[in-house]
Amino acid sequence: MQLVLVRHALPERVDGAAGGAADPPLTARGAEQAARLVGALGREVEALYTSPLTRARQTAAPLAAALGRAPAVVADLREYDADAPQYVPVHEMARADPAAWERMKAGLLPAHVDVPAFAARVVAAVEAVVAAHPGRGTAVVVAHAGVVNGYLAHVLGLARPLAFPLDYAGVTRVLAARDGRRVVRTVNEIAHVADLLSTDR
Repeated sequence: MQLVLVRHALPERVDGAAGGAADPPLTARGAEQAARLVGALGREVEALYTSPLTRARQTAAPLAAALGRAPAVVADLREYDADAPQYVPVHEMARADPAAWERMKAGLLPAHVDVPAFAARVVAAVEAVVAAHPGRGTAVVVAHAGVVNGYLAHVLGLARPLAFPLDYAGVTRVLAARDGRRVVRTVNEIAHVADLLSTDR
């Protein structure tokens, strides 16, 4: 089967969520990015899955509407920062949190993250999607940069958990064979949203 991993579109910045975790919605630009996925992927989708976080669910929404069915929400596809009280879009991070930005540039998750546990959760969630679609169809998973990178690190045997810089609404394709082979075909396709990324990169 073909596994299509999509990073969510551009969300709002949240500097401090009142009474809990930041769970930002998409910006207007993010909504435009999400809408572009319909033309980029709509004809080939057998199944659609999403993280429970708002930015992922809103990214999946236009594609779900075009397909005429609701996506399956998978809790274990949530990002490593799902419980954080703030969310800073990556293009603002160098100014807002220089230390976190330097770790990200080095391909590292924040120091407080239990990387093996996060990776195990992500891989198990994605592999469950693969197992549910043993044929030649395409399953789309809308999630997060850390989730997509975590799965790619597993497939490619990479030590760094954030090896690839992934754009908002970027598309990554993995071929999953029944014998357990996983082949990464593309990483971070952005032709469908290139004109909408100028302020986000």
